[in-house]
Amino acid sequence: MSGLAKIKEPVKTEMDLFEKHFRISMKSKVPLLDIITHYIIRRKGKQMRPLFVFLSAKTLGEINQATYTAASLIELLHTATLIHDDVVDESYERRGFFSINALWRNKIAVLVGDYLLSKGLLLSIENNEFDLLKIVSTAVREMSEGELLQIEKARKLDITEEVYFEIITKKTASLISSCAACGARSVNAGDPMVQRMSEFGKLTGIAFQIKDDIFDYDTGSKIGKPTGNDIKEKKMTLPLIYALNQASSSEKKEIIRIVKNRNAQPDKIYDVIDFVNQKQGIQYAYDTMNDYKNRAIRLLDEIPESESKKALIQLVEFTTTRKK
Repeated sequence: MSGLAKIKEPVKTEMDLFEKHFRISMKSKVPLLDIITHYIIRRKGKQMRPLFVFLSAKTLGEINQATYTAASLIELLHTATLIHDDVVDESYERRGFFSINALWRNKIAVLVGDYLLSKGLLLSIENNEFDLLKIVSTAVREMSEGELLQIEKARKLDITEEVYFEIITKKTASLISSCAACGARSVNAGDPMVQRMSEFGKLTGIAFQIKDDIFDYDTGSKIGKPTGNDIKEKKMTLPLIYALNQASSSEKKEIIRIVKNRNAQPDKIYDVIDFVNQKQGIQYAYDTMNDYKNRAIRLLDEIPESESKKALIQLVEFTTTRKK
């Protein structure tokens, strides 16, 4: 049994039932939409976000219809944002498959994303789950703000650690925060616990994103050679930001010049990767990631022990030890 499959065990029945709920929530009377949504379902990822919803809910109470609504709402909105991201980034592959815009072009991809967003909104309204809608809508707003902030800062490459954390909190952590908060709210947890779980999800999401950023530079990783994708896209992430802060003025100018103007040259990309490793940028990122992970886990200390709580902690650990 794989690590993630073992983590799913306390909510396996609920996750299997969720699959059916999610398929139904995407149904349409338009044949083209059904073809595309069927394609989306077939190439689904690890489904970590619904898993955060179900484990958070079961750790605090009994899973019910509101929990299924919460998981479906988050997965619909998350899928919509991924489709829109692929259009914005002109990306033609996701998880080893062709993206929606690669197969059906940008116009259809944007409309499918809009359709999924509307389905999520209607799902929550039809079930009178306005608290869940507010939590997730706030996350979607923050994700958009984070993307725009990153685009704005990428033009000047003047991202400080403070700005970096603001970007990843909005872009990535806000959605995982909404997963944990929605799970708690779905089992009628009080406002203090919903807020605690929201913070738990935020800290976990920050650790998750730092792990993603490490993949770009970690020459000691078991996943093969570093990709250098963030360098190609002129993204200033924590390993690079830290390394630049340790560099001399001339080193800093040279590295920024490469990221700005020579980021498509493989030899120059590896110069940046070597620079980050020499300046201990990877070690700093790992230490920071583990600090956020441990802070997230400590927020669960007051919750009674259970198989679900144990699995939720294991899920947090998985986000920082995964191989991709």
